[in-house]
Amino acid sequence: MRNFLTVVLCGLIGITNSFAMDLSLDDAVKKIVEQSNDLKTAEANVKKARAQLSAVNANRWMSIDGTVSYMNLIDPVHPTSSQGVKIPSDIGAILNKSLPMPLSEIPDNIFSAGVQITQPIYTFGKIGNAVDAVHDAIDMSKSAKDLTLREVRYAAANLYWTAKMADGAVMANQKNLDNARAARKKLTAAGRANRSNLIKIESDIATKEINLSDAEFNRDTAYRMLKIMAGIDTDEEIVLIDDFPDSFEELNVGKLQSNPEWDIYQKQIKMYESNASSKRAGGYPTLAAVGSYSYYALSNDVGHMFEKEGSQSAYLGLALQVPLFNGGLHSANATIEAMNAESARQELDKSKKLKTEEYNTAVNKYKHLCDNLDKLNEAHNLAQKAYDVSANRFAAGQTSAVELSDVAGALYQMDMAVLNAKYNILMAKESVKKLGEKNDK
Repeated sequence: MRNFLTVVLCGLIGITNSFAMDLSLDDAVKKIVEQSNDLKTAEANVKKARAQLSAVNANRWMSIDGTVSYMNLIDPVHPTSSQGVKIPSDIGAILNKSLPMPLSEIPDNIFSAGVQITQPIYTFGKIGNAVDAVHDAIDMSKSAKDLTLREVRYAAANLYWTAKMADGAVMANQKNLDNARAARKKLTAAGRANRSNLIKIESDIATKEINLSDAEFNRDTAYRMLKIMAGIDTDEEIVLIDDFPDSFEELNVGKLQSNPEWDIYQKQIKMYESNASSKRAGGYPTLAAVGSYSYYALSNDVGHMFEKEGSQSAYLGLALQVPLFNGGLHSANATIEAMNAESARQELDKSKKLKTEEYNTAVNKYKHLCDNLDKLNEAHNLAQKAYDVSANRFAAGQTSAVELSDVAGALYQMDMAVLNAKYNILMAKESVKKLGEKNDK
């Protein structure tokens, strides 16, 4: 009957697992990248930089301004009434030369409409350098997006392998607890259960049950965080199908040649230098083509204002705007941008030193941990053999529960050491990828 129940239970577990989501490392990284708020913010910054380029480029093209107005002249003595304005004869003689019909007064209803056009011709670098600066800002935002993508992928791999290591920790604690329970069973079955051995074993079992409970809590927490960041419902069951490798290949990498952070600083330097040139050019003249058209309609009867011919005027020409004195504003702003470029240059130099060292450390750490893993595996095998020998001696009554507990603890420590070493090797490899390898955008 017991065997039958076991078969049924295993079948139910198999059915339950068949509905769980299989999640590989690549799938987890893809989902977390898609859900990343930081990456979406970086993409928005790229779009914002492109919009800024359109805004700056608009200064290259003509600007057209239109004005339409209607005025009713009011009698200052009687504000509720309107009145025309008498024109002095000497002024009227001048005005009437440009009007279609002579006027002795300005009618109380005045309508005007006009269009003004300005087209920059030459700005001595004010606009051109500003456009170059925005191009550099766009490149900066793209590099920042690449840097964010690398960070998100590294964090995703960390979440996955942390959850996988939590699985391994549960298994190691379960194995440690099972060993203690097996020792208790052997002790009681042999009919030689002295009090001190029983107390020691029961104490170990209680401690290991707590450790297993803590490991299960940490595993559930790691899984929940992985689901949240991947956009998976926290109630959905998942199975991490990628396991820790038994061996690791040698890294085939060279020296660190480039990094998105370096690209950001390099583009930032160019941006500041272009801004400095643009600010400096603000003190130079601006040459522009200008044009204007105006139309005026005047009448004492607003209902018939447009029945009579109005007055029109237009002009085309060149305008040279020359800044004469601004207290050194443009020079000061140019100096500020130049100093910003120098600060960015120093940050670039520091970043190259730090990132190169971080990259080399990650490469060396990977190699160092891989070399140590063979020794750890050998030490783990010896710890397993030591436990097997001690367990057999304990079953034969040739050793105490204290010695068995010490040997079991050493085996558990080696289980965790091998697990932790594999995790650190994988994360060292992820660090190398984050710092050195090119990621797809």
